[in-house]
Amino acid sequence: MKVKVRVPATSANIGPGFDSLGIAFNLYNIFEFTEKENGISFSGCAKKYQNEHNICYEAYKRVADAAGKNVGGLHISFSCNVPVARGLGSSAALIAAGAVAANEILDCHFSKLQLLNICAPMEGHADNLAPALLGGFTASMLHEGKVYTVKYRISERLHFCALIPDFEVKTATARSVLPQTYSRADAVYNLSHSAILIKALETGNIPLLIPALTDRLHQPYRESLIQDYDKAKEAAKLSGAPVFFISGSGSTCMCISDKDVSKLLRENLKELPNNWQVYPLSVDFRGASIIKHRKKFIK
Repeated sequence: MKVKVRVPATSANIGPGFDSLGIAFNLYNIFEFTEKENGISFSGCAKKYQNEHNICYEAYKRVADAAGKNVGGLHISFSCNVPVARGLGSSAALIAAGAVAANEILDCHFSKLQLLNICAPMEGHADNLAPALLGGFTASMLHEGKVYTVKYRISERLHFCALIPDFEVKTATARSVLPQTYSRADAVYNLSHSAILIKALETGNIPLLIPALTDRLHQPYRESLIQDYDKAKEAAKLSGAPVFFISGSGSTCMCISDKDVSKLLRENLKELPNNWQVYPLSVDFRGASIIKHRKKFIK
């Protein structure tokens, strides 16, 4: 059997929703999984990832193990448009692809929420993996070892742009700059802002989004890891995108406006170093999905 899986890029945290909120966007990685007699092989990814520790394969095997199925031989082909270590959920896309492919090829019959719970331990939190699997705007929590996820509406009036520089910010580095503890005031600040943010995204209220997207738990500490962060933020504001936040752990930054400002953004960012690229994005509501499925029949 051969299946092709498409998985969207995701942006996690969304300002104050640290490790809990995420949105899927229409930038995709494509994966093709082909059963074979034995062994595992890969194409389209770096040689150092072509082994049993590839997280796409690990997710595939995790789902197979959960269903009590034998993995067998497998070839995985990668066609990736989501940049690595840029805060756009590249690792979650790999996990989601492996999970969905195993579910289909091995007839596991898990729901996407079950796949989320099976694979969430691979990331430690579900802020990226939930929208990668389910699509849309999601909030996730871990309670007594189980992941719970809900989807929220998001206004079609909002225009998103990803501003992607040509340098990476590793998740481990981004987490290393965070404090070990936070004050009660900072916790309350983020809780209140997250609650308002959800409604602001649902209604497309730009003036409300500007304060709602501020936070005290991660962005103030991570801004220093993103070269010319303040200049990129100012360029977005001058272009007509007053809402600005770090996507995941960076280095990508996201901005929101009430119209398409991508052309003006490119013009205002071109003087900055690090070759900032502008990607106008819309919300993906499908999440990880099978786009091609072919069974092999033995005569």
